[in-house]
Amino acid sequence: MEFVQEEGYALIAFAVIIFGLLAVDLYVFNREAHKVSTKEALNWSIVWIGLGLLFGGYIYWEFGLEKSSQYYSAFLIEKALSVDNLFVFILVFKFFKVPEKYQHKVLFYGILGAIILRGIFIFFGVTLIEMTFIPAFQIFDIELNINVIMTAFGIFLVYAGFKSWKQDEEDEESKDFSKSLGTKLIHKLFRVDPQYHGTKFFVSINGKRFATQLLVVVAVIEFTDLLFAVDSIPAIFAISNDPIILYTSNIFAILGLRALYFLLANSFEIFHYLQHGLAFILTFIGLKMLLSAAYHVPSYISLSIVFGILLISILASLKRYREQKG
Repeated sequence: MEFVQEEGYALIAFAVIIFGLLAVDLYVFNREAHKVSTKEALNWSIVWIGLGLLFGGYIYWEFGLEKSSQYYSAFLIEKALSVDNLFVFILVFKFFKVPEKYQHKVLFYGILGAIILRGIFIFFGVTLIEMTFIPAFQIFDIELNINVIMTAFGIFLVYAGFKSWKQDEEDEESKDFSKSLGTKLIHKLFRVDPQYHGTKFFVSINGKRFATQLLVVVAVIEFTDLLFAVDSIPAIFAISNDPIILYTSNIFAILGLRALYFLLANSFEIFHYLQHGLAFILTFIGLKMLLSAAYHVPSYISLSIVFGILLISILASLKRYREQKG
């Protein structure tokens, strides 16, 4: 009972921090459309990452090393995988020719939608996993406690890792987002004016109500994040089954996505090997899920491996970039 009460306090503290800062961002920094400078993006990145790390310290103080290791592992995995999603965001904005001063608003509302979707996926997923264990049995004196959902997620993540490794950047860049489910949905629900009217989502033209191109872009971003969550949410289930740990780490990671986008939008060529590092991470997490029936990999080991893979891929990318520039 005491542990549940403490988790309740953690969730309240998390909610106050998140909604307080979202309110500040929306009503103070978002009042006028503007191009986000590198300095502003860097400052917000420091704020969000710093808050995420500090909240992990709070988790350590309240619940100990194991829970904090789970939190930091899930936070790092989500942050790493989000970089891959940022590349798709860049392609979406280029395809729809979204003016830079409006991109900030699109990402803001995309994140609001992601907060709601992640909550549904995580809390529903934890419940579903708890319901899908099959009776334990032994093979060669090894006790197996198989979970159907975790096994399916593990197989999927191993496949996603191999697919990510072989992903062709040219194929990604040639995507036609006019055929996206988000685009089709908005065109089905509303008349659409293929123009931007400031930051408005709807305008009146000759007495008729039209959705603007900006609303189409928001819908495409939302569906893109929905597809992205199919990879990232199963990955964090390998780390913990505590919905508070999973949700807080996930939200802190994606809240920094908007600022990180503006930092990295013009520097993806620097991180050439990051895609390969993410493929390794997905494969490792998938294998961990498959092994979980017989052996639990400690959270601090998972954290070390994920951090090590990211560090190696970033250092290798920077080395390659310097050699090419030299």
